[in-house]
Amino acid sequence: MSVRIKKKIRIKWKNLFILFAFTFLLIFGITEIIVCITKLASSPKTEEKEIKEKNKKVEKNEKEYTNEEDKKLEKLGYINKKIDYFNKEYLDRYIKYKEKNSNLSDLQIIKNVNMNLDQTKYKDTYKAEKLNTTKILVNKYYYLDENYVPNNLKKISNQYALDNMKMVDIAADAFEKMAKDAKKEGLNIVAMSTYRSYSYQVDLYNRYAKKDGKEAADTYSGRPGFSEHQTGLAVDVYNEKQDYTNFEKTKEFDWMQKHAYEYGFILRFPKDKEEETGYIYESWHYRYVGYDIAKYIKDNNISYEEYYATKIKDW
Repeated sequence: MSVRIKKKIRIKWKNLFILFAFTFLLIFGITEIIVCITKLASSPKTEEKEIKEKNKKVEKNEKEYTNEEDKKLEKLGYINKKIDYFNKEYLDRYIKYKEKNSNLSDLQIIKNVNMNLDQTKYKDTYKAEKLNTTKILVNKYYYLDENYVPNNLKKISNQYALDNMKMVDIAADAFEKMAKDAKKEGLNIVAMSTYRSYSYQVDLYNRYAKKDGKEAADTYSGRPGFSEHQTGLAVDVYNEKQDYTNFEKTKEFDWMQKHAYEYGFILRFPKDKEEETGYIYESWHYRYVGYDIAKYIKDNNISYEEYYATKIKDW
């Protein structure tokens, strides 16, 4: 009898051990499943939380930048809201220029900096934009590569020009029409200098610099690459009776003052615009820009630099 009892007890302990092991494995498995589910459920939230924290930092930085920017704009009377040619990238330049020129209006500050008047001629320079268009600007800040030759150069008729004078076709046609109409009134407008290659300008500028000195030459002649004549849109004129430097004293000059814009030409270096253009007044130097721009410049008595800085360049 006792032997049977012992055997039953042994069997019961064995079953209990199996039950305990099964329970442990069951609990462990359930725990692991819960942990995995928890991780899966919490991961998106954690990631979302991290994104929110990053966004807060960005918003904070943007807010700080905006506040700093507002302070600068306040110094300019928030003129950015009043004109469409305000260039945000020039904000620090505007402020610096204003500090040195407190006598100027905020509007003039923006225009002058857009014309690069806060920078150094022939030192702070940029490649000319809008190549092969009538809107191109070449001056002491914007230059052309030595290999640049404008498209569609056309020889001007010898009736209205010295031999082998070339301009971009649209400008050549406009000049011929202008000279022809002037001739009907007994006037003689002759193109004496038009397109010049880079190499031609090298020789011309060096000759002027040797004769009058580099400083003086810079007031009336463009350095190679910086000459508007390389665009094929500029023309120097005279009436074959007087030297071109006396063109202002001729009837032809008076006629052009009244009518040049009708053919798309402007007096490129007018009086009292030396600061903007970088050149002394030249009564003989004209530039083709097209009728609409020429009329606007004439009506508003501004230089091409002013027009380019406020109307053409994409801010």
